[in-house]
Amino acid sequence: MEKARSPLSRAAPVPKRAALWLVFLGPFFYLSYGGANWLASQRAHVPNVAFAWESAIPFLGWTIIPYWSINLFYALCLFINTTPRGVDMLARRYLTIQIIAVACFVAFPLEATFVRPATSGLPGFMFAVLGGFDKPFNQAPSLHIALLVVIWDHLRGRLPRKARLLWHFWCLLIGASVLTTWQHHVIDIPTGMLLGLFAAWLFPRDAGSPLANFAMSGDPKSRRLGTYYLCGAIAFLGLATLCTPLSAAALLLLWPAVALAIVSLGYFGAGPQIFQKRVDGRATLASRWLLAPYRLGAHINIWLWTRRMPASVAIADGVHLGRFPRRYEADRFATVIDITGELQRPGTTRARWCSFPTLDLTALDKIQTLAAANLVEAAREQGPVLVCCALGFQRSACVIVRWLLISRRCEDPAEAVRLIERAGRRVHLPAESIHAVTEGVQ
Repeated sequence: MEKARSPLSRAAPVPKRAALWLVFLGPFFYLSYGGANWLASQRAHVPNVAFAWESAIPFLGWTIIPYWSINLFYALCLFINTTPRGVDMLARRYLTIQIIAVACFVAFPLEATFVRPATSGLPGFMFAVLGGFDKPFNQAPSLHIALLVVIWDHLRGRLPRKARLLWHFWCLLIGASVLTTWQHHVIDIPTGMLLGLFAAWLFPRDAGSPLANFAMSGDPKSRRLGTYYLCGAIAFLGLATLCTPLSAAALLLLWPAVALAIVSLGYFGAGPQIFQKRVDGRATLASRWLLAPYRLGAHINIWLWTRRMPASVAIADGVHLGRFPRRYEADRFATVIDITGELQRPGTTRARWCSFPTLDLTALDKIQTLAAANLVEAAREQGPVLVCCALGFQRSACVIVRWLLISRRCEDPAEAVRLIERAGRRVHLPAESIHAVTEGVQ
């Protein structure tokens, strides 16, 4: 976590700090990875998870070179940092991947079934060295792919624009090499990507860990919602466990399981920080991909509830209330004030986007609600304003009610709700939401 002290001195300069982390991570990797290999080798039977068509994947001996190159980038990336925090962030990503992957290898070891043909020359030498410590176990999630995700992400923003295409191509070669060297099966790749994205999400580049300030919520409704999402995560995990012997594709069910587990943590006490959404409405790459199953469900839910309703309605003086907009809908407004945490802005919209991330179906923070309402009043001077949440029924309606009250357009919440309903939008404001919008209003 972000507030946890690293095993290194906070005052250590970047090169020394990177070297010390490498001295710790290197032996830890070989001891833990080798130990998992040894434990698997002691079992009478180690299962295999693969698709029948994988036998058609060719063996390309020369791809051991990009396969091995990840070791160089693993070390190099620790030194390509400008601050001690950057070194710690990357090292913690590495450590998270190694701990989780090795725990998986010990809990459910898998075996690669392909027997590589004899090779000679430099590839032959590299395969011989690899075979000295890497046995045909430790399959899913692919540690190689998980580390590749983190290393690719670390360097892509630090390279000159012209060098990025080469970097993307080389990373593609590294990723493909786990198959063409017959080191892994296909399903190991998406599971490895999931692990890499989780590590990048847990330790983001420009912010603290989303779990750093976790405190168990005192709101019974929030805990209840967290329990629902946790049950969903367990259900997907159970399906993955039961169905994997029938098809390797069942391991893909781990993706929604992880997404729902993360959302449950948000409701239990981590808050909307789990979405890693910035003020401009964009989320981190790790959040976008890791939570994609949950976001897909949110978009389906929006369509089911609002498909027969107008996208937005005019409330007063150029201010509109509505569901989360599509790009062409957002472009009709000068400013979009977004109260969702789970959804991200359409990529090419021209509207000024102002995000106040919140969790769905929970009471809004009073300070955040007031800030959003004040922004509504200021932004409408520059053109039409849309205040939106997922459905436009609750979170955004709270902000509109607060704006109507502080701007003296309405005298009380009941009058504000009637004004919204006359405009053609049904809203649902629980008692705690009414309290949030009325507190401090004279």
